[in-house]
Amino acid sequence: MTMSRRMIIKGIAAAPFAGAAAGVLAATPAEAATLDASQYSLTSRSSNSYGEFADLTAGLAARLPKVDATAVIAATNRNATHLTSAPSTSEAFTTGFAWDPDDQAVDYWIPQGVTTSADAYGNGFYPEGGSNKVVLVSWYFETDPDSGNHYTLDKGLRLTFVDYNTASTPTYRHVLLVEPVKTAAGEYSFNPIRKHAGGIMWYGNLLYVVDTYKGLRVFDLNTVLTVATAEKDVCGLYDADGAYYGYGYQYVVPQSHAYDNAGTYLRYTAIGLDRASTPDSLTVSEYSLSGTVDYDDGTFNGTGKPASATPHVVRWPLDYTDRALGSLTATEALTVSQQKIQGIVSRKSTHYLSASAGPSTKGTLRTFASGGSTTSAVCDLAIGCEDLSYHSSGASGWAYSESVIWNVSEYTNKRYVYAVHADGT
Repeated sequence: MTMSRRMIIKGIAAAPFAGAAAGVLAATPAEAATLDASQYSLTSRSSNSYGEFADLTAGLAARLPKVDATAVIAATNRNATHLTSAPSTSEAFTTGFAWDPDDQAVDYWIPQGVTTSADAYGNGFYPEGGSNKVVLVSWYFETDPDSGNHYTLDKGLRLTFVDYNTASTPTYRHVLLVEPVKTAAGEYSFNPIRKHAGGIMWYGNLLYVVDTYKGLRVFDLNTVLTVATAEKDVCGLYDADGAYYGYGYQYVVPQSHAYDNAGTYLRYTAIGLDRASTPDSLTVSEYSLSGTVDYDDGTFNGTGKPASATPHVVRWPLDYTDRALGSLTATEALTVSQQKIQGIVSRKSTHYLSASAGPSTKGTLRTFASGGSTTSAVCDLAIGCEDLSYHSSGASGWAYSESVIWNVSEYTNKRYVYAVHADGT
C-alpha cells in the first residue's frame, strides 16, 4: 500500500468491511476496457543531480569492497520458518515461509514487493549458469506505523535476499537500497531512498522497483557494496570516522538507472514480469481505495491526469539482451474497476491481480483478460496480501509441478511469503 493510503486505512480500520462475512470471493465483478497505450511513456535516465549513476558508483567502489548478489546469498544471517500452509489462504497453497520473530513483530519495516530467481532467469536459478533458488522481498520504513509509535528517522528501503535452496530451512539477509550521491565537500556517498517499494521485479542482473509518483528505479545486483555496521542510525559517509554505513546493514545496493514517467499520470503501485509474451514484458498496476485512483496526493511525473481515474494496467516490452526496457512507449493499456489492487502479474493477455481487504480480512487473487469485461476470483490470499510474482512450471531448473504465483503479506505477526497454484486448485 502507499503511505497515503496507509493513513486512510488507519482511519477506517475499526469499521466493518462490506461483504467480509461472505469472504472476498463474493466481490462484485470488475469492468475492464482497452485504452490507447501510446499515452503512457517513460524517459530513460542514467544520472541524478550529482552525476552519472555509473560514475558515482565507481567512485564508491574505489573506496568500498564490491561484491555481487551471490555473496549476499552465501552470507545469510537469519532463519525463516518453513510453512506447510499460510493462514487464511486456500487449498491452493504450494510452499512458503515466515520471517523470524523480530521481523514478524517489527512495526516500522513493512514488507511489500516480491520476486524470485524464476523472474531473473528462465530456468529459475541465479546467477546465470548457477544453481541458487532465491526469493527477494522489499520493505519500506514507516515512521508512523499502525502500532501508534512514531519514529523520527526514515531509513528508506531495504531488500531481503532469501536463500531458498533448501525450502525446509530457508535463511535470509537484509540489505539497504541507496542512491549514490556526493557530499557538499564533493566526497562520494549515498543516501537512503525514502519511497514505498510497493512492487519489485528481478530480470537478469537488474532489480526494478516502482516509485509511486515518478516511475521505475533500477538496481544492478552485480554491484553490492560492503560497509561498516557499528552505526545503526547513519547512512553514507560518516564525517566522525570517515567510514561508510548503511543503518547497520553490512551491504548496500546503489541505484544504477531510472525510468521517469513522461506521459499521462500513472500511479506505479506494483510491477510484474511476463515471460510468456513476445518479447518479455512488464506490467504496472495502480492502487485505489474505492475504485478511483488519487492523483492529488503527491507530485506526479507526467503530462496530466488520465481521462479515466479507474485503475490502469500498463505494459512495456523488455530487451532480454541488456535487461532494459525495449521501448519507452507502452504497448498495452487497460482499465479495470477493481478496488485495492496490490499486485499485478501477466501472462500474455491474462492478468492476475492481488486485492486486499484490510488488516482482518483475507485477500484474493483475481484474474481478467485483456479487453474482457469482468474479473474472476482464483483463490484466497493471506490477510494483507501485497505484490505478486509468476513462477512458471516451464522453468527448466527450479520448477513446481504446475505454475505458481508468489505473494507477500504485510501486517505484523501475519507476515508470510508463499506461493499458490496459478489456477487456484
